[in-house]
Amino acid sequence: MFPVGPAPWPRLRVLWALWALLVVLLAPWRLWAIQETQECTWQVVLNNLESVGKNDAIDHFVDQELYTVDKVFDLLVDAPIDRDEVRGLGADEWERPWSCTLLGSGHLLTISLQTYLGFPYYLKINYSCTGEVSSEALVRKGHLTGLKPVVLVTFQSPVNFHRWKIEQLQIQMEAAPFRSPAERCDAEEMCLMSWYTPMPIKNGSVVMRVDVSSNGLGPFIPNKRFHVNINGFLERGRDHELQFTVGNELFHLIPRHFVNVPSRPLWYTVDQTPVLILGGIPEEKAILLTDTNFKDFFLVELSIDSCWVGSFYCPQASFTATIYDAIATESTLFIRQNQLIYYFTGTYTTLYENSHGSERWVRVLANECIKRLCPVHFHSNGSEYVMALTAGKNEGYVHFGTITDGLVSFKLLPRDRSVCNAILVDNCSITWAVFIAGDYNLLMLVEIVGPTSSKYFQVVSYDLVSDYLVVLYTIPEFIPDARGLEFLMILGTESYTNFPMVPKGMSYNPYNNLLLIWGNFLLQSFNSENFIYLADFPKELSIKYLVNSFRGDMAIVTENEEIWYLLEGSYQVYQLFPSKAWEVYISLQVLQQSSRYAPNETMVTLFYEDNKLYQLVYLIDHPHGRLIKRLMPVEQLLMYQQISKEYVLERQGSHLTLSFSNFCPFTVMRLQELPNPQIYTRQERYRAQPPHVLEPWGFHSENSLAVYQGLVYYLLSLHSKYDKPYADPVHDPTWRWWKNKKQDQDYYFYLANNWRSAGGVHVDMTSYEKIYDLKAENELPERIFLDKGTSYSFSVFLTTRKPEVQHGPSFQVLSPVDLAVVLADPDCIEAMVKEKVLVNRNSVLFWVTLSDKRSCFDQGISGHHLMKTSMLVKVLGSSGHCFQNTNRGPRMQSNLMVPVLIGCPPGKRLAFDITYTLQYNRVQNKHYFDCVKVDPEMPCFLFRDIFRAGLAASSGPRRTQRPPRTWPSTSCPTTV
Repeated sequence: MFPVGPAPWPRLRVLWALWALLVVLLAPWRLWAIQETQECTWQVVLNNLESVGKNDAIDHFVDQELYTVDKVFDLLVDAPIDRDEVRGLGADEWERPWSCTLLGSGHLLTISLQTYLGFPYYLKINYSCTGEVSSEALVRKGHLTGLKPVVLVTFQSPVNFHRWKIEQLQIQMEAAPFRSPAERCDAEEMCLMSWYTPMPIKNGSVVMRVDVSSNGLGPFIPNKRFHVNINGFLERGRDHELQFTVGNELFHLIPRHFVNVPSRPLWYTVDQTPVLILGGIPEEKAILLTDTNFKDFFLVELSIDSCWVGSFYCPQASFTATIYDAIATESTLFIRQNQLIYYFTGTYTTLYENSHGSERWVRVLANECIKRLCPVHFHSNGSEYVMALTAGKNEGYVHFGTITDGLVSFKLLPRDRSVCNAILVDNCSITWAVFIAGDYNLLMLVEIVGPTSSKYFQVVSYDLVSDYLVVLYTIPEFIPDARGLEFLMILGTESYTNFPMVPKGMSYNPYNNLLLIWGNFLLQSFNSENFIYLADFPKELSIKYLVNSFRGDMAIVTENEEIWYLLEGSYQVYQLFPSKAWEVYISLQVLQQSSRYAPNETMVTLFYEDNKLYQLVYLIDHPHGRLIKRLMPVEQLLMYQQISKEYVLERQGSHLTLSFSNFCPFTVMRLQELPNPQIYTRQERYRAQPPHVLEPWGFHSENSLAVYQGLVYYLLSLHSKYDKPYADPVHDPTWRWWKNKKQDQDYYFYLANNWRSAGGVHVDMTSYEKIYDLKAENELPERIFLDKGTSYSFSVFLTTRKPEVQHGPSFQVLSPVDLAVVLADPDCIEAMVKEKVLVNRNSVLFWVTLSDKRSCFDQGISGHHLMKTSMLVKVLGSSGHCFQNTNRGPRMQSNLMVPVLIGCPPGKRLAFDITYTLQYNRVQNKHYFDCVKVDPEMPCFLFRDIFRAGLAASSGPRRTQRPPRTWPSTSCPTTV
């Protein structure tokens, strides 16, 4: 068995129970105050139109077609929404009959604008609290105390920017209370109820994040994020029941599917994948499939032929039905069974003009002997990628797969000769491959058999554009002797142990250029040539796979199911499980009678979600067992490790006292003076509130919810047609909606106050708008878009533990803390840090300014091919030592890594002139576009890809054929 928990409960020693009690006693008083508050959490499910009001209905996002709500809007005869007024707003093309073609800007289905449409699903929102049996009573109490959930839906930008516009679109909606009509009750006001909002969809987006928060009234409920994704691998049968297109659903989890089964990695395209899959179920051609990041899941038996073709060039020792490799992309699933690989493209009408989803699994590379699939975690150039490593006749080649709009194609790389021939060896094998999409560069881990049958490994680089192949690094044969150091720079002069180095794979982070080679060791490099050996990882263990957050930390899973943790920017590797800290944590869970832990359990996989590490675990706590997703408490474990190691027993009088060392150099860390985020995150946010209903208790009806659907649809349709994200609010797209009704606003308000509004609803024109003044939330944004020549500034406030005062001719206060800013690409961006010591507050204030140096111009001229880089802000000596207690548990404060995307923003219809010219960078030997902004208050724009036909780099990889050396300057047209 491969347990993720400790030994059975009776074997827990009393000592660790005492340690658990000690941890509780040492918790700050703030935690006690938090625990006094009742812990509540949001519950969100998806309901289709027929499920609204049903108590236990849970639906999955399958339907992608909109429906008309004209009949409901026909009732609103004396309201701000006048469909005849809308009909007269535009040109003749708006009078076309209803159609389902796609808008050119790629948002919603275009129709005759006198028609209001509704989305196929609602979000049903409730909440529950610990210790409370009846969630229905809680929801009624929240409604009566003024609680209203606020829902923020974020649409993920699509992969193919050639088809769809790149944007960061959000809509904020207030939930409407709805009383269940299906439940019988004596008092109408006490019936079952829930809150509902429309669940909008947008062409080009199949991944949506739903953030639920409170309006500040009623009970305290922390914000919570949900993943609501479109499942293109489900369809409705003739009886309208859902069925899978990839196979048949299995409704029972059998213990032998998980018990004594090793964990396996979860592979997918980061931020783009609506459906995740996981194989590894022994002797079953079945996978776990989820469209909610394993909040719930399906066990599906795949409808593949399971052929096994063995030959002299593809020897197979045995046959198995197990699915070994599984990779999910935006629209396509890939699996490997034995030496065969298959793919299946889902049905996504929101991604393609004409859906070309698969009818069955497609076997690809049928004549090849595939030994492994390797994932590519990031998309590039409007496509996603996957790699298949060969054995047998094509040993030394990589089949490089490209997925564009669900269409799959493979090509053999290198193009002219195998890797073995290129590096002048007779016998070699590619063990792992990593594709660096930004540079169109393929890194391969190559195993070479020498003349004496000795083996050694090399890292080989292949440029897909120039077809140039070179050996970057030869991995040492034996593990270096670090002699007690945490890390060792590999220079070739160090001594070595007798333990052989056995590389098994590689991992690359495009944001900070960190390359990791792993096996029974860890080597890291930021330039793929000079490597550092991390000595904290024991050479007796062997790594099975890495789990990278791509935000500055990663988890390591070994062959014997141990879990280790690495914080990028430091060289210390922490053991999370098994560990003394884990046993302390489990003891606390036993005291709290947690249902998420069991004496016998098996880890299925480990993955990151929203920068948090999660486990998928099979618990054996009843005859059938159960599969759950739970948070891996990284911060708690690191805190417990500190407490268990750094303590001293001191005698005071006749008794002993405990004292603990705190190695965190500061007590308070705050981010201040952050700029308004929208210009740096490119967020476009709209706000919508439900129409007011003329009902004593404020409950909505099915008709008023349908009105809400139509209003949200029309708001987003205006965005798609009149989008000017950086323009003045006077150009707000919603202005056209109400321009002829604003003068009658008081009249409509009078009707509502006197309960005379048509249809029983009142539409407030001020409740549907675009938000331009979002404020920073005292934390760095999820990512920073740094336009050419711009800068991003903020300050870091630190309260230190022990001030140091230097006396002498000039009295000076020395700062006991130092702030470092680490840049992944210092040639392209620069950082300036200014320090001010606040003597009276025992604090230090650092001003940080991140700027683009205007020296890297590899990006497309319309916001495409943005350069990935990052900024790491860290307090020296704080890695793994500093934590902040919050209502969601402790949060690590040592490192703050933010991805940075460099380039010019997407081209829009602008209200000012911009001139851009083609220039030549002699240092980089590249041409680039230089833009000159006319309005000093606006960012530097580039107006559309009008040079795409003449510049190969605007629609291809960065390193392409050289454009002409001269190009006429062009002034963009002015559009208001």
